Amino acid sequence: MTVQRDRGRWRYRTTAYYADGTSVRITGSAPRYEDTRDKALAMEAEHVTRVRTLLPGQEDTTQPTPIAATEPAKPRVPTVEEFHSLYLDVKRTNAKPSTMITTECDFRTHILPRLGHLRLDEVTYAVIEDFRLALTKTQSANTKHKPRILRPKSVHNLLVHVSGLLTVAKRRGLIAELPEFDWRKVPPPDFDFLDFDDADQLVAAAEGEWRTLILVALRTGLRMGELLGLRWIDVDLSAGRFNVRQAYVKGHFGLPKSGKPREIPLGDDVIDALRAHRHERGPLVFCDAAGKPLSAGLLAWPLKRALKRAGLREIGWHVLRHSFASHLVMRGASLKAVQELLGHSSIQVTMIYAHLAPRVTRDAVRLLDQRPRSAPASGTPTSAEIAAQVSRETSPEAAIPAALAKDWRNSSDAPLSN
Repeated sequence: MTVQRDRGRWRYRTTAYYADGTSVRITGSAPRYEDTRDKALAMEAEHVTRVRTLLPGQEDTTQPTPIAATEPAKPRVPTVEEFHSLYLDVKRTNAKPSTMITTECDFRTHILPRLGHLRLDEVTYAVIEDFRLALTKTQSANTKHKPRILRPKSVHNLLVHVSGLLTVAKRRGLIAELPEFDWRKVPPPDFDFLDFDDADQLVAAAEGEWRTLILVALRTGLRMGELLGLRWIDVDLSAGRFNVRQAYVKGHFGLPKSGKPREIPLGDDVIDALRAHRHERGPLVFCDAAGKPLSAGLLAWPLKRALKRAGLREIGWHVLRHSFASHLVMRGASLKAVQELLGHSSIQVTMIYAHLAPRVTRDAVRLLDQRPRSAPASGTPTSAEIAAQVSRETSPEAAIPAALAKDWRNSSDAPLSN
C-alpha cells in the first residue's frame, strides 16, 4: 500500500516519474487539521501529477509542496435584524403568548429601528449606552396614556431584550464575547390605593354588572387578567371561594402570572353580588353580551364613569388590587397571608405593604420591655406567652385607623408599588 498509518499520521510513499522517464521516490503526510486517509491519497495523486511536469533536479521530490494550513471558514456574523427572529423563536419556547406579544412589539418599535442594521459583533458597550440615552428621550408608544417619555422600567426591559439576544448569539458561536451592560437601579413605580370610604363610594357609584366587577376586584385582589379569565366552574359560592386557575391577557388564555393556581375565600357581599350576577351567556363570569371575553377598551370607561360619579380621582384597575392588599394589612392581616391571596411568588414583593402596619413591628419590639405574668425559673418568657402577647397586640382591634392610613398614602413614607 502506498498510504498507511505511521506514527499517528496518514502518510504516503510511492514511485513517480519525471517528464524524461526518470523514476524518483516521493513521500508526504496529510496535514494535522485534516489527518485522513482520503486526504493523504489526494495529496499523493497531486504530487505524482506535479512530478510528471518536471525534469530531474527541478524540485526536491522527497517533500511535497507545502499546503497552507487554512482554518475552517467562520460563519458570517448576521445583523441584529437577521438574528432577532431566531432569538424570538428561542424565547417563545419558554414564554407566555402575552409576553411574546410585548417582546415582539419592543423589537419592532424600538430595537430594530436603532440597532437592526448592525452586525452582532458591532453592538459594543458604546452602542448600548447610546441606545440607552436615545431611549430616555423617546416618547412612549402606549396610546392608552397621555404622551410621555419612556419610563426607566421600560428602558431597562429593552436592554434586557438586547442582552438576551446577544447571549444566545454567543452561545451559538456568532460572537466571541458579550459587551458590558451598565445595569442601573430602576426606581419603583408609584403606589396608590383607595381608603375604605373611597372604596365604598366607588362601589356605590358603579352600575349594573360593572358594579359586581369592581366589587370583586376590590374584595379579592385579582389581577385584571385573572378577573377576565374567571369561569363559573372556578367559583364555589356554597363554600365561598374562588379557584384562580387561568388568566386572559392580550387575547390569550393561560396560567396566572405566578404560574400556579391559588384559592381565594370570598366575603358575604361578594357571594351575594355573584349570585345576583349569575348568567348563562357562557362559561366566563365576566363577559360581553355574546359570552366573549371583555376587551381592554371596553373596560376603561365603566371605571372612569364610576370614579367621576363618586367624585374620586382617576385611577386604573390595578389600584383596586393595591386597595385590597392595603385594607387587609391595615386591618391586621399578616403579610404572609396577603402574599398567598395576591399570588406573589416572593414575600419581598408583598413587603411594599408593610409600611401600612408600622404598629405590628413596633409593638412586637415593645414586648421586650414587658415582664411575663408567671415567668419560669430562668426569668425569661416562654414561647407560648410571647406568641399569645403578639397575637393580642397585632389583632384587628389594634389596626391603624382609616383616616391615618389615608394620610400615610400621601406622605413621604408611603410604600412603593410592585
